Amino acid sequence: MQLPGVPGAGADTSASGPCRGGCGYAAAASKKTVCGCGMVHRSWYDTRDKTVRDLDAFGTAVYLSFGIRRVYCSRCQAVKTEQLSWLALSGRATKRFEEAVGKMAREMPLTEVARHHRIGWDQAWRMELEYMRELIKKHPPAFKIRVIGVDEISVRKGHTYRVVVADLDERRPIWIGGTGRTKEDMDMFFAEIGVERSRNIELVVMDMWKAFRNSTSEHAPQARVVFDKFHVLQHLSDALDEIRRQEYKRVNEKERKYIKGQRYTLLSHKANLDTEGRRSLKLLLKANNRLNKAYLLKEAFGQLWDYLYPASARKFFDNWKAQLRWQKLKPFEEFAAMIEKHWDGLVSYCHPDNKVSLGFMEGLNNKIRVIQRRAYGIRNDEYLRLKVLTSFIKDA
Repeated sequence: MQLPGVPGAGADTSASGPCRGGCGYAAAASKKTVCGCGMVHRSWYDTRDKTVRDLDAFGTAVYLSFGIRRVYCSRCQAVKTEQLSWLALSGRATKRFEEAVGKMAREMPLTEVARHHRIGWDQAWRMELEYMRELIKKHPPAFKIRVIGVDEISVRKGHTYRVVVADLDERRPIWIGGTGRTKEDMDMFFAEIGVERSRNIELVVMDMWKAFRNSTSEHAPQARVVFDKFHVLQHLSDALDEIRRQEYKRVNEKERKYIKGQRYTLLSHKANLDTEGRRSLKLLLKANNRLNKAYLLKEAFGQLWDYLYPASARKFFDNWKAQLRWQKLKPFEEFAAMIEKHWDGLVSYCHPDNKVSLGFMEGLNNKIRVIQRRAYGIRNDEYLRLKVLTSFIKDA
């Protein structure tokens, strides 16, 4: 019986020893021996017996037993092990078994993947790493990058960050690196893609972090900058949360009961609340006039991105800012001052050529948090980097 996908392989009923009760196959040797460098030889140096794991058959573990050859390569000037097209780089399994492990690990925790395939956790982890590397080789980033989104993620407790860059046309992350969120960290991205590709970038979506803007101005001066709506609204939510804390301290014990435990209710969009949440929000806003005013201002601010003309956007913001007078909402006043300072990067979204999806970076941020929770305890930067870079590759 022939074994599909492994040239020359067939059933070997005597292969019970190394297979540990599984189903054994023997892979016949090719007449040619290929070195790792790609050079083809018609003779070989010696042969060693090898047994590797393959895909299960009807719930039974399958192992391949074969002789792997070594060859003296005149190009490498050394004795090298032959390269087999169907054998994984680890040399412990077939490529298709490694791919099956990697695909499953995209959707399940590694512990469950290892249990399902009856392999060790460490082996499953190494196979997933190799699978992700191969996936990126098959789906490299586009050479011409037109629109990018820039963000940073926290990888450890404290101030340990990595910079994430996404291709917003392709809707996928293309780079993660650095050791913080400084200009030098962002410079590393531009250094990796080179001068020519940097000069092709037309638009950069980012938060208002000065280091990222300075790096972009230096390496891609032609690029227009748009500040990310997600991060701007996050600053506004932080301001609202600060007002909530101030009000909790200011009011008496009777009024505090409406504020206590309502942080999520207050910071969420009304449309995302269930019936109980809307009821609690209504009671809270009725009980505290300052929080009511702040909440209405927070909900209204999102309309800024609906305007098509800079003058209309400016008029809206001036009217929004005017409503802060005499309200004693200092965190909102500080937020308004920050918006004023960065107005050019906000209003640039009105330009027709700058109308890109501003929600992708928020979705990517949420996806990364899920990856980090699932990979809790794995302190390997390369694993996190590959997980993020392959997270939006659909053709897996």
